[in-house]
Amino acid sequence: MDKKSRNFGLTSLSLKNKTSVFILTILLTLFGLFSYKNMPKSLFPDIVMPTIMVQTMYPGNSPADIENLITRPIEKQIKSVKGIKNLSSNSVQDNSSIIVEFNTDVEVKSALQDVKDAVDKAKSDLPNDLDMDPMVMDIDFSEFPILNINLSGDYSLDDLKVYAEELQDQIESLSQISKVEITGLLDKEITIKTDLHQMENNKISFRDIEEAIGFENVSIASGDILLGESRRSVRTDAEFKSAKEIENIIVKREQGNIVYLKDIAEVSNGYEERESYARLDKKPVVSLNIIKKSGENLLVATDEIMKILDEAKTSQILPQGLNISITNDQSEQTKMQLDNLENSIVFGVILVVLVLLFFLGLRNSLFVGLAIPLSMFISFVVLGGMGTTMNMVVLFALILALGMLVDNAIVVIENIHRLYNEEGLSRFEAAKKGVSEIAVAIISSTATTLAAFFPLLFWDDVMGEFMGYIPTTLIIVLGSS
Repeated sequence: MDKKSRNFGLTSLSLKNKTSVFILTILLTLFGLFSYKNMPKSLFPDIVMPTIMVQTMYPGNSPADIENLITRPIEKQIKSVKGIKNLSSNSVQDNSSIIVEFNTDVEVKSALQDVKDAVDKAKSDLPNDLDMDPMVMDIDFSEFPILNINLSGDYSLDDLKVYAEELQDQIESLSQISKVEITGLLDKEITIKTDLHQMENNKISFRDIEEAIGFENVSIASGDILLGESRRSVRTDAEFKSAKEIENIIVKREQGNIVYLKDIAEVSNGYEERESYARLDKKPVVSLNIIKKSGENLLVATDEIMKILDEAKTSQILPQGLNISITNDQSEQTKMQLDNLENSIVFGVILVVLVLLFFLGLRNSLFVGLAIPLSMFISFVVLGGMGTTMNMVVLFALILALGMLVDNAIVVIENIHRLYNEEGLSRFEAAKKGVSEIAVAIISSTATTLAAFFPLLFWDDVMGEFMGYIPTTLIIVLGSS
């Protein structure tokens, strides 16, 4: 009695519609190439972990006071927020930091608003003499520099700052860039060195100096005035422009005795106290840390930045003697990983064809070889449609699935080859029966292996492996014809 022949629906459908399969194969190849070219490339995957930080400054207080007066009242209100996974705090001298980590199913905007509402409720329990309200901000783990541009040379920090800010404005105008941070600069500050003896002689306190400077350094809107047929706004601009103006303010006026600030203090214009030094070839250096937007193409962003640098050099925006160096360029490693994937696909096809040539013949070895790039093309189409970036995790998953795909393709082709040569079945029947006998076993074993050993990469591997079965079936159709 003849055994009932098994039937795998996808294979039977493909074998009965050869023309449609040929057209579908060509379309998948074209769409795969297009998707691979246009998929956003990045070194690391975008990490979405809703994390909110609450930071409060309270100068002049010990860690114990910060804990009791600031941290605990805020924590008490934040604990009532839903969806919190972990809550931690750190109380140090003059500063309180609270980190609120939410579950991954909570949106960042919703988490940020909930924490802000909780902090607002806690304000009534906080000290009344806080210099500023607690700062609530979200922490984006995907915002890390993709490129550092270092500017150095025989120039002052003021000159390097001008050049850095010029590049900052141009780079931040790119749609792929989130922000550009400038490091290595010192903030300017006005230093007032008072003479205690002169202050005692004139009966002047530090509060008198503070109030005199604060009252003079103001800008006040004074309404508007009608001049002819137009109305002009009136504004009193008394903000300080230089240290010389600060020296000439009047600190005290009593019984005709006028005391200027320069009589009791020395005013100088300089920089804040230096806490670190940055040097490149023993010269001052200013760095621009470039941060990419989430989901944008790293390679495109890097190319646009290089164009800006080249244009800045040729248009003499940057002087010829300025030394520009690039460090921490993630695009180089990303390009290397993409080259490894492409080389794996090419060498995989060549090696598989050469090895199987001696056992299954040229035609069957070509079928297995062609299954490799077609499987990758389908993976690119699906991954591109899902909005996935081409990062190191996805590349690792594709390369891993590439090796498993070769094994499955060899098993399928060898089974069809056996039925065709040993049992004398026609090409159509051999392809139909050969795939039907082992299709479920191959898919089940592959999915089980991926789920058991690679849970973190499960979806990426299944995308490259399970979807890779479809082009394998299409190649079988080509052989049957």
